[in-house]
Order: sequence, then structure tokens, then C-alpha cells
Amino acid sequence: MPNAVYVIGTMDTKGSEVGFVADAIRKWGLSVRTVDVGTLSEPTLAPDIDRIKVLAMGPKGSASLEGLDRAQAVERMSLALVEYLKKEYLDGELGGAIGLGGSGGISLITAALRAIPIGVPKVMVSTVASGNIAPYVGCSDVFVCPSVVDVSGLNAVSTKILTNAANALAGMMNGAAPSHPTKPALGMTMFGVTTPCVTGVRQALEEMGYDCLVFHATGMGGQAMEGLVESRFIEGLLDLTTTEVADEVVGGVFPAGAKRFDVLATSEIPCVMSVGAMDMVNFGARHTVPESFKDRKLHIHNSNVTLMRTTPDENRRCAQWMITKLQRARGPITLLLPTLGVSALDAPGQPFHDPEANAVLFEELERGLAGCSNIRVERVPAHINDAVFIERAIQSFRELRTS
Repeated sequence: MPNAVYVIGTMDTKGSEVGFVADAIRKWGLSVRTVDVGTLSEPTLAPDIDRIKVLAMGPKGSASLEGLDRAQAVERMSLALVEYLKKEYLDGELGGAIGLGGSGGISLITAALRAIPIGVPKVMVSTVASGNIAPYVGCSDVFVCPSVVDVSGLNAVSTKILTNAANALAGMMNGAAPSHPTKPALGMTMFGVTTPCVTGVRQALEEMGYDCLVFHATGMGGQAMEGLVESRFIEGLLDLTTTEVADEVVGGVFPAGAKRFDVLATSEIPCVMSVGAMDMVNFGARHTVPESFKDRKLHIHNSNVTLMRTTPDENRRCAQWMITKLQRARGPITLLLPTLGVSALDAPGQPFHDPEANAVLFEELERGLAGCSNIRVERVPAHINDAVFIERAIQSFRELRTS
């Protein structure tokens, strides 16, 4: 029997809806626990887990919301729910979770759902699920279901939606994912312009017995990879495509995020890193490029993607951003600098070929990381997609694993 499903909602306003979903899941023979995260009044249906028990897990260690306005109360409840669900999972109690709510509820509940490890079934039903859900889902695997009508009462539409959501969660619980051979998992970052490099490295490491997880370096890709490092799912990194840094520093559409590389400060995971595709900043269609960049060197990748070549000054700032992060790293890192080009567009005859701009990037990284005993910075006289560079990346990782 799978562990219990936790049905979560503000049961002072959505008690009947939480009860309805709980009953629908019980019909599948699953154990269910309802969780009240209401902050306004008493629940309209008695929960299995009351809000006092949840709040006691919060950082304040208080079961009271007295003296707080609504926003403060919701924030305290959300922080407490994060800790509560994490503990229930670690204790072997929680096997899956489903939340119900509007704009407030989705913010409160999904923070906790994101804290549950990837692969654990998790569903959120909300009125705002048809809009921009990135702030609520982040890099997690939360399944989000639009409620169509407000989560306010049981009617001809809401009962169908809630039943479908309950059945989806039950299906996830009863339909276990196929077993996968246990291999050490590695995280790798890739862009279209670094595909030959990363594919070559991946294939070689897979032949050595590794399970290689490739992440598209679109901002969320790098963050998702590092989230799996925090979950202890990934045992090594080949972060060869750090183009997200250029978007973070210059203002592209695939930013690394303020916390990129921070995981290296809390983990001793071995990492081979490079500067793949840091010759470019990403924008959408040509007309979306900011006016201040209209006269820059642009390359139309397709109708929805426009690339902009980074300048020497931007490369210096990108290097400084990385240095600030990497100086705090605890584990062994080898940073490989491909001197003949960092992307398919940065090669002789290609539109972004600019050795002088690359030189600034390389020199700044070497200067800023010179005093880090755990970081080796190495120039490789090859293009990032050349066989020579691919082989050096593979060998560097093997050296880190055996050191």
C-alpha cells in the first residue's frame, strides 16, 4: 500500500471541496489525510491534520496567528507547511499531495509542494493555473490543473474538475514509475550550439556506467539541475554550458537566477565547468530585442529566438558574477576554457567569432579564481565542440572522481 495522500486546503473556506477530493481518492483504496491551512476562521469540516499542528513546524515554532495581518498569516502558514510536508515525507508518511486554492492558496501550498522531492506525486488545482504558473511551479514537477470555476462550492463543473484531479493523483500513486537501473547520476547543461560537445561527453560517460541527465540551459534548466543536487539525486556535474550567466548579467530571457551556483557552496559534489555559449545573450523574436541593443551584433536563430553577441565588457562582468559564486564553492571544480571558441557560432567564419571578447572572459576568470585551492582553471587549445575538448572534459571528470 502506498503511503498516505495529503489533501491540503484552507478548510475555513474550502472544507467541502477538500472533503470531496479526499473521498474521491479514498475510492481508489488509498489512505488519505486532510490538512487545514486556513488562516481566517474555524474549519467548516474537521481536518485530519489541524492548522495548529502545521504551524508548530514553522520557523517561529508558534501555533498562533494572533496579531498578524492576512498576508503575514499566510506567509507564516506557508513556511510552516513547507517544514511539515518535508518532515512527513522523511518520516515515510507522505506518499503524495494535492492542494486546492485560489490565488492565495496556490502561493501558500505550492511552496510546500516544491519542497517535496521530484518524483513524488503532487497536484495543485487552482483558479490561476491557466496563467503564468512559473512562480508557483518553479523547477519542480507539480502538476497544475485549472479549476475553470472558482474553488468555491461543489457544482456541476467543480465536481468534474476535482474528480479528475483526484483521479490523476490516485493514478500517479497506483501507477509506480518503472524501475531504473541504479547508476550514479550526473547533471549536464546543453544548448543547441554546444550539442556536439555535450553529446560526446554524455555518450562516453554513459558507456562508463553513469546515468547522464541533460538540462537545457534556459535558466530553469540550470536551476532544475541544481535542485536535484540539493535533493542528493545528482552525484556529479558537467556544467559545460553556462550561457545562462550572460542572460542574467546582460538581461536576456534565459537568466541563470540569483542562486545559480550557490549549491556548490553547500555541496562537495565534483564539477567540471566551462563557458559554453557565453558568447551570446538570448531574446525572443527580433522585435522584442530592447531598443538599447538594436545596433548590436544580432543573429536570428529562428522566428522566435534572437541571439546577441556579448561584448568584452559584458564578458568581464559575466566572469566577475561567476567568480563571486565560485569562490564560495567547497568541492573540487575544474573550469575548462576552450580558446578556439565557446559555441557553434563562435568559430572562424561564424557570426559570433570574437577571440578578443573571449580573451577578456578567460583572463578575468583566471585572475579571480587564482587563489582558490579547490578550483583548477585550464585553457584547452580547442573549440568547445572539438574532439580534443570533449576528451579533456571526460578526463577531467574522471580525475575529479578519483582524486
